[in-house]
Parts: sequence; C-alpha cells; structure tokens
Amino acid sequence: MNSFGHRLEQYAALAVEVGVNIQPGQKLCIMTQVEAAPFVRLVVKHAYEVGASYVHVEWTDEQIVRTRLEKSPDEGLTFYPEWIVDGRVKLAEEGAAFLWITADNPDLLNGIDASRISAVTKPAQTALQPFRKYTLSNDCAWSIVAVPTPEWAAKVFPDLASSGEQVGALWEAIFAATRVDADHPIASWREHAEGLHSKAERLNERRYKELRYRSAASGTDVTIGLPDGHIWVSAGAKNKQGSVFIPNMPTEEVFTSPHKDTINGTVYSSKPLSYNGNLIDKFSITFTNGRITAYQAEQGYDALKGLVETDEGSHFLGEIALVPFHSPISDTNLTFYNTLFDENAACHLAIGFAFPFCIEGGNGQSKEELAGRGLNNSLTHVDFMIGNADLDIDGVRQDGSVEPVFRGGNWAF
Repeated sequence: MNSFGHRLEQYAALAVEVGVNIQPGQKLCIMTQVEAAPFVRLVVKHAYEVGASYVHVEWTDEQIVRTRLEKSPDEGLTFYPEWIVDGRVKLAEEGAAFLWITADNPDLLNGIDASRISAVTKPAQTALQPFRKYTLSNDCAWSIVAVPTPEWAAKVFPDLASSGEQVGALWEAIFAATRVDADHPIASWREHAEGLHSKAERLNERRYKELRYRSAASGTDVTIGLPDGHIWVSAGAKNKQGSVFIPNMPTEEVFTSPHKDTINGTVYSSKPLSYNGNLIDKFSITFTNGRITAYQAEQGYDALKGLVETDEGSHFLGEIALVPFHSPISDTNLTFYNTLFDENAACHLAIGFAFPFCIEGGNGQSKEELAGRGLNNSLTHVDFMIGNADLDIDGVRQDGSVEPVFRGGNWAF
C-alpha cells in the first residue's frame, strides 16, 4: 500500500488537476482554515508545479470565528470587508480558479445564539453576491475538498481510543471516498465522471415533468415539479474557457433545479445536517406549492429556523440530486457530519438558490428571467439528505405516463 505521504500528495494532485483543473498561467485562489495548513502547502506546491502563475490563500481560524460570535458587539457582527469581495471578483474576471479546502468542527458553534449566527451569515452572503455569480454560472472553475480536524474525526469515529487514531481513520475514509486509493486516481475520476454523465444523459432524454418520492420507512412523500428546459448535470462542469472541472470531491450525484412553485408534500431527513457550526438532526420539512410551510427538528430546531428564514428564497428549493443508496460513501455506513460527504451518500435536496446552468439558456439570464421560468433565488444554498434504502422515485413524463427512476434507494435503469 502507498505510504500516507504519497497518498496525501495524490490527494493534492487530484484537487489541483481534477478538481479545479489548473491550466498553465492560470491564477488560483484558495479559501481555507489554518487547521488545514500542512495540506494547503502541498496544494500550493503542486499548483505551481503544473503551471499556476500565482496562488493566493485566504486564511480563517475557526476559534477566532467562535470568539467573534461570543464577544463582538452587535454592530460588529454585520460587518463584512468589501475588499474581500472586490479581490475575489477581480481574480474571477482574470480567469482564476477557486478552491475551498475545508477543515471543519461540526459542533463549533454549539451554544451560540442562532440570531447572532444569522447576524454574521446574512451580511456575508449578501456582500458575496457579486462574486457568487461567477461560481453559480460556472464561469470560473471551482471545487471543494476537505481535510480532517480532531473535532470532526472524533465525531465520526467516537469509539476509537485516541485522537490520532480518529484522525487517521478519517483520512482513510477521505482517501477512499475521493478515489485516492485507486491504482490511477486521475484516470479513475475520469471514468467515474463518465458514468455519472451517462445517467444525466438518460434523464435529459426522458424530459420528466415531475418526480414523485415515496419512502414508507421514513415517511417521505413528496412530488417535485421540473421546469421546462431543465438540464440534469453530473460531476464535470466546464468554465467559460472550456476547461472541465469537478466542483465537489467526492461526488456521486446527478442533479438539476426544480420548479420552485410545484413542490408538494413532506420530506424527512436521513442524515444529520451540519449547518453554521450546529447539527440539525431528525427533521422534517413540508412544502405547499413550493413554499416551506412547516418544519420540525428533534435537534437544532433554532438552526433550521434560521436557515429557512434567511430570506424569502430560503423558503423554497433550488436543487434536487439523485444519489444511489449503494455508493462508495454510503457503503462505508459512516455518517460524516459533513455535507460534502453525506450529500454523496444519499439523495438530497437544497434549500435556496437554483443553478442557472440547470436550465436551457439560463446562463446570462437575469434573476427576473430565471424566476419567470421557475428557478429560485436566495442568498443561501444548503443541501440536506433524504435518501434511504427504501426510497422509490417515479418520473412522470409529459404525456402523464409514469416510469421508475429509483427503486429501493438505487437507480432503476
């Protein structure tokens, strides 16, 4: 077996060459936490080796984030530096790629009043809108990868004796999920992306007008309408220059954006949601004509309330994603307490903004034009998992005929 150091180098190479697919002469902007510094240094080194012209790193510190929420006066919570937005927009205009390297503590903000968290989050989301349009439309290449922290590892592997063992086990799980352990990781990713693309092509051929979800075990019973001209998308995306990149590593999903006003029924979560440093667990959400009209949670109700009430658009969905119950991540039987991984172990939905590239001709259309076609707009976009072993999904075609898409949690074709 390859040494840990060798696999770490391969993981860095995947992030650079497959995730954002850096091209010679291209700039790279990395957003990360200080906890990830050793891995970030490997990524920076590899980016320069494959031809990046400049690598910029934006650092944050999770403990400082918590301290701000504990100690800052109310008026200080709403401040977000304009120069951060200006810098990212400038880099995006110059064709830079953007890589998020996350190193999270799922319980970071336990005990912090939800209103203070919202007071920080909403102004930041609002300020970053001029930058977000570049990633929403895939104008620039972007990707997300993750590295362990002791706190995260302890959450995933509480039965292991030491922090070192927990972190080591989480690294092993990450390597497996991101195909670092394959004989040829980059080739393995290209083959995997092609397999997901074939599923997306099949769905695009069928042109369903709605999907019906049913799970006797969880109680999920919902019908989700699809807009005319919707497009199912999979692992790979293309930026404005035509370079292919993988936005999430790992990824097992095929996704699109629903018609925001044609969703009716109730869904039940199948995994905890880590949101803004808090866990939301055992929750349900009810939709009436697209709008969230009721929700409850056994854990993290205030955090769920804060999410739903972010703005008007956060009362609607912006994404539906199909992920088989039997997938490399799901088959580990682990709950990662991290959406990057857990969303790729189960079918999921996303509260918040829809993707313009998920509808024909959507890129370049105004918010008003997209809204007229049924796509949602919001400051936020948060995935939550609803898939399980007995989830059935039917596709309803334009002529009203019904055919299976998922049976027993897995693809029916």
